[in-house]
Amino acid sequence: MVDYIFVSVFILLQVVLIIQLYFITIVHGRLRNYKITGPAAQTVLPVSVIICARNEEKNLEKNLSLILEQDYPDFEVVVVNDCSSDDSEMLLRGFSSRYPHLKVVTLTEHARFKHGKKFAVTIGVKAAKNEHLLFTDADCRPASPNWIRRMQAPYSPGISIVLGYSPYTYRGGFLNAFIRYESFSTALNYLSFALSGNPYMGVGRNLSYTKSLFFKAKGFASHMHILSGDDDLFVNENATAANTRIEIHPDSHVWSEPKTSWSSLWRQKVRHMGAGKAYKAKDKRILSLQTGTAVLFYILLGAMAALQAQWWIVPSVYLIRLIIQIIVYYPAMKKLNCKNVIWWFPLLDLFFNTFICILASVALFRKKVQWK
Repeated sequence: MVDYIFVSVFILLQVVLIIQLYFITIVHGRLRNYKITGPAAQTVLPVSVIICARNEEKNLEKNLSLILEQDYPDFEVVVVNDCSSDDSEMLLRGFSSRYPHLKVVTLTEHARFKHGKKFAVTIGVKAAKNEHLLFTDADCRPASPNWIRRMQAPYSPGISIVLGYSPYTYRGGFLNAFIRYESFSTALNYLSFALSGNPYMGVGRNLSYTKSLFFKAKGFASHMHILSGDDDLFVNENATAANTRIEIHPDSHVWSEPKTSWSSLWRQKVRHMGAGKAYKAKDKRILSLQTGTAVLFYILLGAMAALQAQWWIVPSVYLIRLIIQIIVYYPAMKKLNCKNVIWWFPLLDLFFNTFICILASVALFRKKVQWK
């Protein structure tokens, strides 16, 4: 009986390993082998940068000028001041007096109608005068004055979505390493799948799409009842292999400030995970298979050890996956500005997959989220 269980577990472990190596080498290998382009094209598309901000006075004071002073000849910045109770309105008035290409839209909270970020984004899109839209957040800062130019470079006839990347700032410590690794893993996945012809999400901290696509898709109408997902659900619903491109040149990155406590990170991730339930069925199946086999890989390794497998089997299987991961992921980490997390990698991979598994379980039963 013990031998039968051992053989069954070992066969299952091999199947899981093969599935994992498919995602690592075939899918994620797309980003590893992706060639970053040289100088950005000089074609100028009029752009509207949209920022939705609620009580973001300090972040706007620190970051807004970096966006308003981009090296791009034809753009406006639309800031939706979404029911802020701080001094954002006064700060934005000062910016408006200095920057004529800044447009401020102020929303006030209705006593009985409470809205989420999707409503603010919709108002921003309607206020934008240009066809090409570029989204970021108030707590984000462009990596260079060429951010807008870089994020518009992939556009050509038929392209209506450009997926960008937003790394988190290095602060030291395990929490920060985990946040940066989680951001890398998320980006590695959605960028690789986009390169494989199956774009399924993007991040609103650095995302571009056309105004005509937004209205053709009726905005967020199909998922307005879900408070989160103004970025990934819109991309999941509207992105195709034909209309989507990625942009990861270092000049196109938008840096974000990481959370500083586990509780704030948990709340943020529960909010984000809630949108995943509305993904297309095929995307949910693929992502569930990917994450499920990653978690099962570690469980089966533990089971093999408990069944007293020969001493070399467990470390050998573990090292096969780990070495291939490092070969594929380290070049991708360099592209995505987080190569120093490689030193935490063995611990982070185990912790990340456990974290995602627990998070997904909690998100299934959590009903109410809020964006601020």
